[in-house]
Amino acid sequence: MNPVQRFFRRYIFSTIGILMLFFVVNLLLVLSVMIAGYMSGTDNGLSVREVSGHMTEQAGTWTADDTALSLLREHNAWAMLLDEGGTVVWEQNLPDELPRSYTSAEVASFSRWYLQDYPVKVWSREDGALMVVGFAPGTLVKYYFSMEMPSLMMFLVGAIVVFVFNLLLMVFLMLRNTRRVEKAMSPILRSIQSLSQGSYQPLDERGELAEINAGLNRAGDYLMQKDNTRAEWIRGVSHDIRTPLSMVLGYASELEDNTGLPPEARQQAGMIRRQGERLKALVDDLNLTTKLEYALQPIRREAVDLVEIGRQAVSEILNSGLPEQYELEFSEEHPSHAARIEGDAVLLRRMLDNLLRNSIVHNPQGCRISVTVGAEEGRCACTVADDGIGIDAARLAALNQETDISSTQGSEHGLGLKLVRQIVKAHGGMAAFQQVQPHGLEVSITFPIHLPG
Repeated sequence: MNPVQRFFRRYIFSTIGILMLFFVVNLLLVLSVMIAGYMSGTDNGLSVREVSGHMTEQAGTWTADDTALSLLREHNAWAMLLDEGGTVVWEQNLPDELPRSYTSAEVASFSRWYLQDYPVKVWSREDGALMVVGFAPGTLVKYYFSMEMPSLMMFLVGAIVVFVFNLLLMVFLMLRNTRRVEKAMSPILRSIQSLSQGSYQPLDERGELAEINAGLNRAGDYLMQKDNTRAEWIRGVSHDIRTPLSMVLGYASELEDNTGLPPEARQQAGMIRRQGERLKALVDDLNLTTKLEYALQPIRREAVDLVEIGRQAVSEILNSGLPEQYELEFSEEHPSHAARIEGDAVLLRRMLDNLLRNSIVHNPQGCRISVTVGAEEGRCACTVADDGIGIDAARLAALNQETDISSTQGSEHGLGLKLVRQIVKAHGGMAAFQQVQPHGLEVSITFPIHLPG
């Protein structure tokens, strides 16, 4: 899955999470309102059954004790007691406009609805009497609900269908909107990604995001032109410096080999030759690292024996006359496993040459250099270590983090090790730089074993 798809998948998941949070919050709000309405009801605490329990009859006369009267006053309510015939046999604060006798039909009516405009509550006593408690108009709402079972089921199913339909419609509109955003943003994200890799494809400067596309096109043109100018300048400098540098090296070699010159002059000519060769190597490194950075150097992939390349690099250093203060050794780990990878033999050889030259050039006092190559567990490993002066922490961190090392301070390890890092990356490998205790530098390189065919 590419970064563009991951971006929009996270966008869809976050939108679904927002919808779920929206439904949960609204459900909690509805429940809170219902609970608050129930808790703040005006008839909270008044029970008709309780009032009826405080009624007594003596010699045909009904009376209410102080508790019942206190409950009625507390809730601003009135009350009456009907016998089996519907006649009022006891009353308390009963409004004058209400009758004192009721038929069975009238009792059935106000039991479910209202007594005129008064909301009432009723309680059937065991002795056959009916206790009625009324409240002021507008304080209670009475609603009688009745529906046949098929109609109720149809209502519930319809409500569920409407809810699911609205949910699916919301998800459809969200996905449709996401698709429109993805269609508009995908070319921009792909262009940014390709621009970070050194290439750029112009965007269509039409549509809703025309201004963004135009600005990105201008930025891409500027960066590509800047990179091309830099690459052309480096190639031009490298080309122009080769001819005078070759002449300097040729004349310096002749003076060094001229036995008619004083030893001091021949020594100075040798120093000029060595520094010229170092300058030539730096120019070659600069040219090669530019080609790798801008994909101008094709990688000729073939089956390569990393052990053989290591032996060749060490042998060339030894045969070229390694000074006595240096000690160089080569070893192969796990000889039973072939250390063969798919890669460019010339670039891999250049990688090892740079590592060995780095240890020699930056340790003029001498050091011990070891080269180890081997294959194990599906990978090839190469380690070049020395016990020289090492490298400062800032430059070491920059090398391991693959950041620009030109701005760090310290000994000039930069260009050669940067080229090593580029060659390793071009072959799909990994390079790790670390200090050797008590001092020195160790470079560990690993490549995946992948042969063509």
